[in-house]
Amino acid sequence: GCVQHDVQTTVTPSQEIPQAKPADAQKRAKIHTELGAGYYQRGQMGTALDELKEALRADPNYAPAYNVTGLVYMELCEDGDAERNFRRALEIDPLDSDTNNNYGWFLCQHKHEDQSIKYFMTALKNPLYATPEKSYFNAGICMRQKGDEQAAEEYFLKALRIRPGLPQALYNMADLSYKRSKYTEARAYLLKYQQVAPANAESLWLGVRTERKLGNRDAEASYALQLRRKYPESKETQALKKGQFE
Repeated sequence: GCVQHDVQTTVTPSQEIPQAKPADAQKRAKIHTELGAGYYQRGQMGTALDELKEALRADPNYAPAYNVTGLVYMELCEDGDAERNFRRALEIDPLDSDTNNNYGWFLCQHKHEDQSIKYFMTALKNPLYATPEKSYFNAGICMRQKGDEQAAEEYFLKALRIRPGLPQALYNMADLSYKRSKYTEARAYLLKYQQVAPANAESLWLGVRTERKLGNRDAEASYALQLRRKYPESKETQALKKGQFE
């Protein structure tokens, strides 16, 4: 799909929007939206869209259905349709955290980083937002993409204050610390990351380079061994074999 794997999307239809609709129409819309969200998460985009169309047939003003439809179109690289649906959801419910988060991510994907931050911050204003760490994390990724590492770090730290075990925020903090020559900090974040997520080629390679900088040969060799054994074909292993540590 078009979405980076780190993205923290939210597909749970949020709190009910008061409407002068028959309750059963909105109930039907909610059920079909939840089914659509389930299919989206399993990668069945066609079926997801069918369910979401049913939801909007039941209640054409049910904002969460437009939000999830936006995510589906984003995954399908249908950017115009994605944007239209996110904007429709926000017209109906401008303060919905999930939609603001997801539309912010959409803008970030299209290199409108500064604009995206506005939507992440709107998502965070809602005291009922169940996963505020996602918007802080996404804001951090957008700022890294823009090249503003200072702002990125601040957002990652805010995400970690809310959820200390957020794996990708820990990894990004380790990576940023390494880039700033703060190798002891990089090691600390990497160790925390390993407690909450399985090692991958990227994290093992960061481990090799961090321990090399700290002069800890045993730890460096241990990371290198895991990297070669688990990910023999990865670009990280090729770099290791060539001795390209930077």
